[in-house]
This record gives sequence, structure tokens and C-alpha cells, in this order.
Amino acid sequence: MVPEGRPDGAGAGEESARLQGCDLLASSQHGCLQSRRAQIHQQIDRELRMRTGAENLYRATSNARVRETVALELSYVNSSLQLLKEELEGLDGNVDADQPQSEGITVPMIPLGLKETKQLDWATPLKELISGHFGEDSASYEAEIRELEDLRQATRTPSRSEAGLELLTAYYNQLCFQEARFVTPARSLGLLFHWYDSLTGVPAQQRALAFEKGSVLFNIGALHSQIGARQDRSCPEGTSCAVEAFQRAAGAFSLLRENFSHAPSPDMSPASLSMLEQLMTAQAQECIFEGLLLQAPVAPHDCLAQLHLAQEAAQVAAEYRLVHQTMAQPPVQDYVPFPWTTLVHVKAEYFRALAHYHAALALCDGAPVAEVELPALEQIFLGLPASSEPQGPALPQEQEDRRKLGKAHLKRAILGQEEALRLHAVCRALRRVDLLQVVLAQALRRSLAKYSELDLEDDFCEAAEAPDVRPKTQRRPEGRAPSFSRVKVADIFHRLGPLSVFSAKNRWRLAGPIHVARGERGFGFTLRGDAPVLIAAVVPGGRAAAAGLKEGDYIVSVNGQPCRWWKHADVVAQLKGVGDEGVSLQVLTLLPGAEPPGSGDRRPALGGLLRSQKESGWETPGPAQASPRPLLGWNRKAKRGKTGRRLSPAPHP
Repeated sequence: MVPEGRPDGAGAGEESARLQGCDLLASSQHGCLQSRRAQIHQQIDRELRMRTGAENLYRATSNARVRETVALELSYVNSSLQLLKEELEGLDGNVDADQPQSEGITVPMIPLGLKETKQLDWATPLKELISGHFGEDSASYEAEIRELEDLRQATRTPSRSEAGLELLTAYYNQLCFQEARFVTPARSLGLLFHWYDSLTGVPAQQRALAFEKGSVLFNIGALHSQIGARQDRSCPEGTSCAVEAFQRAAGAFSLLRENFSHAPSPDMSPASLSMLEQLMTAQAQECIFEGLLLQAPVAPHDCLAQLHLAQEAAQVAAEYRLVHQTMAQPPVQDYVPFPWTTLVHVKAEYFRALAHYHAALALCDGAPVAEVELPALEQIFLGLPASSEPQGPALPQEQEDRRKLGKAHLKRAILGQEEALRLHAVCRALRRVDLLQVVLAQALRRSLAKYSELDLEDDFCEAAEAPDVRPKTQRRPEGRAPSFSRVKVADIFHRLGPLSVFSAKNRWRLAGPIHVARGERGFGFTLRGDAPVLIAAVVPGGRAAAAGLKEGDYIVSVNGQPCRWWKHADVVAQLKGVGDEGVSLQVLTLLPGAEPPGSGDRRPALGGLLRSQKESGWETPGPAQASPRPLLGWNRKAKRGKTGRRLSPAPHP
């Protein structure tokens, strides 16, 4: 991202409003809601005090048994805090007319809680760097430091909306700027970044700025999951928004897994991130299935349409089975909440039963199929390619045989729904989710009613085992990585100069002011590049060489005016305007050991989070590029040349 100007005029208020956290203390016009908010805040304060005490004990003890007990307690405290904060934001949302109110009954989703962090003091290390390395007055940068601290503070409580995502993305982009300017491979900022594990609540800390960036990226994915979970999925628009949100959550976790290593907390380990990616993909697949149900009511007699719904439901079940297998494997099973594992298992059973239910409707209520449709049906039920021969019994064509096979599918549907209800009853946390029980009970009653229609009194033949329904989907979810370039930000420490030169990776020496008089044939040097402008060549024996200017110096001041961000044409125009008295320049010379501008690996530490700056949505100013007009060193006759003409340095007098 190319640095932009600071927003001082129109639009600055909008930018300030965008970079605001969610106001959890927003006043309400209803006194009862305000009273409940006060109670929740008291509970949150109590939980925070408990977490602080447990955290101190966790750090102080070396006893493995005590640490295990404290980690379990921290997990409970973290879960309680997440529930309290969700209830608090729910109360705040009650007075928001824009919040969607679901009119249908949908299966609940799993939103991921945000990682929490402590307040951070950026002032001390940044002031030391600004005064020590950059040679600037650190006191003059207090406003910039305060802006960075306010931005980070706001990201601790982002709203569950697009504004919250923009806030986190803006802070992430600022971290990319600060990493490029203040961090070197051999030296960190000296800050200790402290974050709590989202799954267990156990604290983790690291000095690498990449840990801060990774935690912010994790929260971007978590916030997408919360936005997806709160969509009204009883309408097509809501399901589409939920699919998009879960795909973006999966993309964020995938990007983090591919680029972050040496995670200090369990929730950012490769195994956990892989599990979260699978979970978000499964939830997106579930929303796709719900969207198909809402597009147009499928008539029971439409055999192929019912079979396609059966395949879609089987695909959702397959996705959730994969998630459940991952959650049941160590080390993920040690820190994934038990209600999550149970809910995923419930959904796998529920959607597998739903696949058998739609298959039964296709067989029992569907119209007789034509011969051309038989290969498609056998492919759906038997899982065979269209060109292969069935190895088992072919699908029945007689109505009575179809009824018996449909009855067998209904039997499997009923068994699966009963198993889902049993799993739901085992988990105490899920028992409190009345909506889930309503969905499961409705599905079971529907299957039992259909089974009673097909169960004839004189039907004494034992039905054969119904085959599995082959999973297949018309649309497979794909993870979508965050678009960091979508949120434009300006480098907060823009005044320090272009990142290509003015960064902690480089060492330099300032010289000047140096007075250079104009000779008969010019100043005796040529320029190229922009921001900052580079002295490309110095004429031996000329006025510039006599003043001490050298090839490779950067001009940072012209007659007392800072010109670090000036373009080539701006410096040229300023120098053209001086008379015979000459010009006063301040120049910067890079010292040995510094990285040449535009060279070197700009990837951050810890596995290169996140690849390159361009992929992160921002770019540092590039190295000084050759200009079509490498001025200076003209004589007065050159002023009469055409605009855009390349002017050569004057020859040695």
C-alpha cells in the first residue's frame, strides 16, 4: 500500500469514526437493559480479577500438576468471559433497529471468540528509536504514538460488522508499516506482546511483532465467523452473507496456518488452524444447503430434485464428519471445547439422516423415472460412475420395491435423528440451546410421520439395509484470504521519511547544511529518483564536488525545507529558482552495512507472516528509480529547453 497523505481536512472525521472500537457501555433508553448491563460488567470485572490471579499462579509455579489445574481454570474463566461479552453485546444490539431478526428456525453455528490482549505501551521503545536511530526529536512524535496506541486499543473491542473488520485490517496494515520501519532481523522493538488463547484462555507472550500480526489476523477470521453466525439464514440474502463470511474466516485461518510458525499459543498451532479452517468450510457448506432449500420449494414428486438435495445434505454430513475426526485427535482434542465437538457430531448425524430422508421422499413420492435417468439415480445411490456396471442390486422400478427401499432410508433417517438427539442430551451446554433441540425434534417427527404412512399392516418382510447417499455438491466453498488492500491507511510515522531509506535496517550520516554555488555550467551534479531524490553523479572538480557532495547521497533538505517526500520534479523546480548565490542542501549518506534501498528480504520473522508487503495490501516506496530527466547540472541556457527534455550534467569547466 502506497502511503497516503494524513487526513487533516474533509474526511478526517469519517476516518476517526471508522477507527473506533465497539462501545460496550453504550447507553440505552430502557432502564431494565441498563440494569442488566451493569450486572454483566460487574461479573466481567470479577472474572478478570480471577483470571489475573490464575495467570500469576500459572507463571510462578513450576509444578506440572498445578499448571494443568490452573490452565483448566483459565479455560473456564475464558469461556465465561466470552459468554458474558456476547450477552452484553446482545443487549446493546436490542436497541439497534438494523439488527436482523430471524423469522425461521435454523441450526445454530459455532462462532469463534476473539483473542484478548493487554494494553501496550508503544511510547518508550518508539521514542528511543526515533531519537537514537533516526536522530529526530521524539517529543514531536507524541501525537503519532498516541494515534497508534488508540488504534490498538480500539481493536480490542471491534464491533461485529464490516466496520469492525475494517478496524482490524487498518491496524494490521499499520503493523506492516511499523515492522518495515522499526524492526530488523537482529533487533525487535523490545515490546512484549501479550495475548490470551481463544480456546483455553491461557496467556501467551512473545517479543516478535509477527505474533501481534498473527493475533490480529486470527481475530479477523474469528470476527468473520461471528458475523456469519449471526446472519438471518431464513432468507436467501442471509444465507449468502453467511456463506461469504465463513469462506473469509476459512481463508484467514488458512493464510495464518501457511505463514505463521512457532506459535506460542494452542489456538494458533497448525493443527488448531487446520481444524478451524475445516470447521468454517463445513459451516459454509451447511449455509449453501440451506440456500438451496430457500431458492424454490422442491415438490415431493420431483425425484431428481429430492435426490440432489439428498446429495447436498450428505456433503454437509461428510464435511462435519471430517471436522469431528480432526477434533477427536490429539493435540486438538485437549483444548477444543467439548460443546463444539458434540455439536459437530450432532450435525454430522443430523445431515446424514436428512440425506436419507430426502432420498426416501424421492423413492416414495417421486414420479416413475425414465430409463435415461436410471444411470444418474444409480450414480447417486450406489456411488458409481455413469459408465460402470452396478456391483450390487439395481435400483427398483416397481412401486412396491421403491416403497420398501424408501422405507429403509427412512429407518436410517430416524436412527440418525434419534442419535443426534441423544448426543444433544449428553452435553449440558447444548441442552440449553433450545433452538437446536427444536430443529432435531421437528426432523424426527417428520420422519416418523412419513414412516407411519409407508408402514403397512401386512408388511412382514424385513427391509434391506439402505445404501449410503453419495456426497456431492453443486458449489464447494473456497477459503478467501483477507483483502488488506481494501482498507487504505497512511503510515502514521510518515514524517520520518520514505521507508526505502528511513528504516531501522539502514544506518546513515546526515551532513549539512552544505552550500553549493552555481557555476557557469551549473551545480556540477545530476539527480534521479523520487522520495528521496538521489545524487546520481558528481562532476569531478565541479562546485558540488568542491562542497563535499558525493555520488549516492540523498537530498533531504533544500534551503531549510525538508524534501524527503519530494518528487524529482519538485527538487528540480526548487533548484531552478535559486540565483547565483547558490543553494543550501542537507544530504544523507548511507553507511556500510545498511541495506540498499529496495533490496533485502522484507518478510517478517516467524515463517514470513504474511509473505510480502504487496500481498498484505500495502507497499513501501520503491527505490529511487531512473528518471527521464536526471537533473541537475544545467546551465542557464538549459532553462530554454523543452519541458521533459533530458538535461545532461555540465562539463567540467
